[in-house]
Amino acid sequence: MSEIKVENLTKKFNGLVAVDNISFSIEEGEIFGLLGPNGAGKTTTISMLSTILEPTAGTAFVSGFDIIHEQSEVRKSIGIVFQDPSLDEELTAYENMDLHARLYRIPKDVRQRKIIELLKLVELEERKNDLVKTFSGGMRRRLEIARGLLHEPKVLFLDEPTLGLDPQTRNHLWGYIQKLNREKNITVILTTHYMEEADKLCNNVAIIDKGKIVTLDTPKNLKDAIGGDVITIESSDCDKIESKLKSLQWIKNVQSDNNFVAINLQNAEEHIAEIVNISNSCGYSIHSLSIHKPTLEDVFLYFTGRTIREEEASTKDHARMMVKMRRK
Repeated sequence: MSEIKVENLTKKFNGLVAVDNISFSIEEGEIFGLLGPNGAGKTTTISMLSTILEPTAGTAFVSGFDIIHEQSEVRKSIGIVFQDPSLDEELTAYENMDLHARLYRIPKDVRQRKIIELLKLVELEERKNDLVKTFSGGMRRRLEIARGLLHEPKVLFLDEPTLGLDPQTRNHLWGYIQKLNREKNITVILTTHYMEEADKLCNNVAIIDKGKIVTLDTPKNLKDAIGGDVITIESSDCDKIESKLKSLQWIKNVQSDNNFVAINLQNAEEHIAEIVNISNSCGYSIHSLSIHKPTLEDVFLYFTGRTIREEEASTKDHARMMVKMRRK
């Protein structure tokens, strides 16, 4: 049986569809990623799966429990690390852990042992008596993850776990996530808009765009599906180049985005000269050109027609509106 099974899950806010009839399943012990820009529906999805929000339609099962009719059982079986900080800065690391354990009614001897064990896991044991307000951003995220594991959940939700962290701290946190998944066999569901994070951590990735899952597979299969190579051209004539190249049979896909054209094809090195000659003969400018193997960024562009960076910029107002609606 799947650890999580989602069936036609939908959420609307005052008529606005935030999550649109999505279905997927996650196996026990899997690291599963919801990849998409801000406002795509990632946080809303895990909010429904963790019983914070009630679906407008559809349902889901977490550890075999119905998120609508068995909410108490769902909550006992999950841990969650929110996108926004939720630690008490005026308490120590140990006190934050102890308070959380008491809320779950974990017996004193058990909680004392587990607090130390988990602080060791995230390398914070030596800082257990320090106030959280003295911690760096990475230390706080590690403490939040440790806190989410106190009651030994079967499923751990991580909402943008490395948002705002520097690359080195982000890499360290990835190591902790992989370690707890491997050593404790915890099923991990994370939301992210970092392509490298999804590629590095996840067994399977669902790309979510405007509330819909547009594709779902392993990172490798997603990249393999869009072709052997990607040629990226920087130009002020992107639309014209895209229109001209679309008719060529040896090009699998071509899409323009801002000042760039992404071309999916096999054996790119054999066709570079021809692409440059076509552009020059038409008077189209090429500022730069590069070849690389497909990345999840290319996958997102292939399936949505936009880069995730463009979507992040265009959804800031949408995200603010969603927050206001939830508060109402």
